[in-house]
Amino acid sequence: METIRSEPVLYMVIGLTAVVLAVLVLPFILKKIEENLEPFFLVAGIIAVSISGLWNWELVEESLKAPLVIGSMPIGIFQVVLVFGLLVHYLNKPFYEGVLSLANKVGPAWFVALLIVALSLLSSLVSVIVTAFILAEVMAALPFSRPDRIRIVVITCFAVGLGAGLTPLGEPLSTILVQKLTGPPYYAGFLFPLTSLGLYIVPGVLALSIFAALGIGRKINFKADEIQAEYNETLTTVIMRAVKVYLFVAALILLGEGLKPLVVWYFTKIPAWALFWLNSLSAVLDNATLTAVEIGPSMALPQIVSAVMALLIAGGILIPGNIPNIVAAGRLKINMKEWATIGLPVGLALMVIYFVVLIPILF
Repeated sequence: METIRSEPVLYMVIGLTAVVLAVLVLPFILKKIEENLEPFFLVAGIIAVSISGLWNWELVEESLKAPLVIGSMPIGIFQVVLVFGLLVHYLNKPFYEGVLSLANKVGPAWFVALLIVALSLLSSLVSVIVTAFILAEVMAALPFSRPDRIRIVVITCFAVGLGAGLTPLGEPLSTILVQKLTGPPYYAGFLFPLTSLGLYIVPGVLALSIFAALGIGRKINFKADEIQAEYNETLTTVIMRAVKVYLFVAALILLGEGLKPLVVWYFTKIPAWALFWLNSLSAVLDNATLTAVEIGPSMALPQIVSAVMALLIAGGILIPGNIPNIVAAGRLKINMKEWATIGLPVGLALMVIYFVVLIPILF
């Protein structure tokens, strides 16, 4: 692996800062980029790694393999999205009928609340990739208006992102967190994320489910809409969506590695309260990379909790922030502006609320 220089290098700081600004701004002002996020982020990742001078075969191999594996298992987001996509493609009629029937039996408000809680808890027990796919297909099966569908999906992705942080099974962030803290003084094991973060994550998931149920679910009447949403995906669309997800994940690996010098030079040297807010960059960066660089056994537990909570929350703000966002947005054709319209205010509100809650341990 290439090593990161111990002191900031001016041209790298300027170049990498420009990359960060580009990925934060350009998708909102240029329609061509908004419609082609995957190649745009791939180019941004390549540029970032080139500026940092961190190219090596190990990184290339990781970016190519990351979408194809989960830990040591020979299955990854590409295969899950493709296989589940094919299953729904050929079995969409009974699946859609079953989802709509269940939603009508329990009612829209209860259905939305239970869906969010169930998927959030499920994401901590199985890969968040599976959870994300279930969410996307359930949302596609229901006759929501497009604005309501986007609102529910974004809020659910915030909750799922939080829930996945409860165990190392949920997402790479938690896995890396446990790996980094296995030794003294924490001796972190499987239950470390749950015991350390559960007090903050579980209430957040419940609050999001109630917010979605009362704010959106109770205003919806399925029977007033069309009888059943129509499945309109072709086989080519299913395959291409899996390919696009593959490219997106590979791009985020490169982008995270390329921007690592900025994290090492600045993020690791600031107080906990400032790190909480700077970690909002998890909206566009791989939070697993940030966790790997920021978290270590020398940190006090309050610092670890605040940093990780910020990463988990900010991951829902924009599409690149988390795997569920990428899968759901790709399946339901939600663009960056549509996502940000909901993700930014909800994410900012959550960040402020959690900052206030965490004040006793931040200072």
